Amino acid sequence: MHDILVLYYSLHGSVKQLAAHIAHGVESVPGARARLRTVPRVVSEADGPARPVPDAGAPYATPDDLAACTGLALGSPTRFGNMAAAMKYFWDGTSGLWLSGALAGKPACVFTSSASLHGGQESTLLSMMLPLMHHGMLIVGLPYGNPELNATRAGGTPYGASHFAGPDGKEPVAEEERRLAFAQGRRLAEVALKLATT
Repeated sequence: MHDILVLYYSLHGSVKQLAAHIAHGVESVPGARARLRTVPRVVSEADGPARPVPDAGAPYATPDDLAACTGLALGSPTRFGNMAAAMKYFWDGTSGLWLSGALAGKPACVFTSSASLHGGQESTLLSMMLPLMHHGMLIVGLPYGNPELNATRAGGTPYGASHFAGPDGKEPVAEEERRLAFAQGRRLAEVALKLATT
C-alpha cells in the first residue's frame, strides 16, 4: 500500500470535511491509502504550550509522515488570502527534509475553505504551493475535465478543491465541492502510484 498524506489544519471543521472527501478519493484507488494528519494551533506564551496530542481527530503530523508518504494533499483555511499561521509554522520547520531532498519528485495538491466566496481561496491555494515547490514536489491541479468546475456556484478551482463556509463557518460542503475534493484525491493517488512505479 502507498500512503498518501492528507495534511490539514481546520479550526471550525470545514477544511477537515474537505480532507475527508479527499481521503475517500485517495482510497478509491487500489493500492492507495489515506493517512490523515493535522497540525497544532499556534498559541501565544500567555496561552501556554500547545497540547502534545489533539483532543480528537487526526494525530499531529511529524516530518516522518512527510518523508514516508508517496503523495501529499495539503489543506488550510484562508487567512487574509494566505494559509493559516499554524500550517505555515509547520512548514517553516521542515528544512531538514528540504536539505535531504526527501520530498523531491513526490506529487502534491492543495485545498482550502473561506468564509466568503471571494475571500482569497485562489491566493491561499497558490501560497500553499510555494513551500511544496521549494521542496521539489510536483503540483497536481484539478483539470477542467471535471464538469463541476464549470457548474459550481460554491467552491472549486483548477488550483485545488475549495469550500465556501459562510460568515459563520457553518455552510455544509456542497455537492460540487464534495465531488471536486473526491476527484482531487483520486487524481493525486493515481499520479502518485504511477510515479512510484517508474
